[in-house]
Amino acid sequence: MKINISKKKPKVFVALSGGVDSSVAMLLLLKNGYQVEGVFMKNWSGDDFGIQTECPWEKDQKDAEEVCKFLGVPFRSFNFEKQYRQSVVDYFFSEYEKGRTPNPDIMCNKEIKFKLFLDKAIENGADLIATGHYARIKRVGDKFKLLSGVDPNKNQVYFLYTLNQEQLSRTLFPIGELTKQEVRKIAFEIGLPNANKPDSQGICFIGKINVLEFLLAKIHQKKGLIIDIETGEVLGEHKGVYFYTIGQGAKVPGQSEKYFFCKKDLEKNIMYACKGSDNSNLFSKILTTENIHWIGGIAPNLDQITGGSIRYRQEPQKIKKIEKYKNGLKVEFLNPQKAIASGQSLVLFKNDECLGGGIIA
Repeated sequence: MKINISKKKPKVFVALSGGVDSSVAMLLLLKNGYQVEGVFMKNWSGDDFGIQTECPWEKDQKDAEEVCKFLGVPFRSFNFEKQYRQSVVDYFFSEYEKGRTPNPDIMCNKEIKFKLFLDKAIENGADLIATGHYARIKRVGDKFKLLSGVDPNKNQVYFLYTLNQEQLSRTLFPIGELTKQEVRKIAFEIGLPNANKPDSQGICFIGKINVLEFLLAKIHQKKGLIIDIETGEVLGEHKGVYFYTIGQGAKVPGQSEKYFFCKKDLEKNIMYACKGSDNSNLFSKILTTENIHWIGGIAPNLDQITGGSIRYRQEPQKIKKIEKYKNGLKVEFLNPQKAIASGQSLVLFKNDECLGGGIIA
């Protein structure tokens, strides 16, 4: 299929994952007259950590190439494997070794998609880049705002809060005004070869993996006790506090009621657990953050912040009090939040505008 494109509009390199979202993003740009090239990023070939049989990159690249052929646009591939391991995988292991729960997809966007990919795209003649994220960008004067995607089930600004003004000025999110259902419908109507492809899951560019097995490939086990936080009873043993996150189910032999990890003691290598998914020990109103990033370049008036999300797909929660704290912020929510995990991100909003965020300490 060949779509006539105008030479008047900028050249856009579209980051193709092989999935339907980025493919429809490219299609929409073509229809709007942009000069388009599709780019697949090979960031992980799965040749170590025992997951080589699960890494989907070869099929993903083939799917991306077929979409480009179908639409009649150039295709190219960038290899960022070395940088991905240094910036994302090493960070992933390093954070777990500190007893934290990192978000590798946020780091991938920060270091790979909107840094390395953007720089290389410009170097190779692109004016802009585009991705299949469900998010929107709005220009107001000489400033760029990052807005939530219109589909509440796919809104992905949580993963994009580290972007800056320069990156936003060079980026397009063509499907941010659409729902997933609408995107899938467009793919079927035009007959995209990957229209039926399921959404990807798991770690960005690696895929769905057993996180514990992945971590055990590099981090040594250090057995410790699982203790009932309410009774002090020893419930069993764990493999090391590094491998678990707050809110995760705890396997306790001989117990009919489910237990959940609610606290870590890093020094003593103890995991504390509590009965039931609604146990009060899983909830907290207060958290602190570090490494705060503001999309506008400078800190906004903190009174403007209307809510914050501590995980993907969580509606921004109302904040009772927010103040500066060390190199970050101290936040008190109006209502208790479940399973606040150190290493994850708090993303802050002014209505549907993402202002920035930071790492939960």
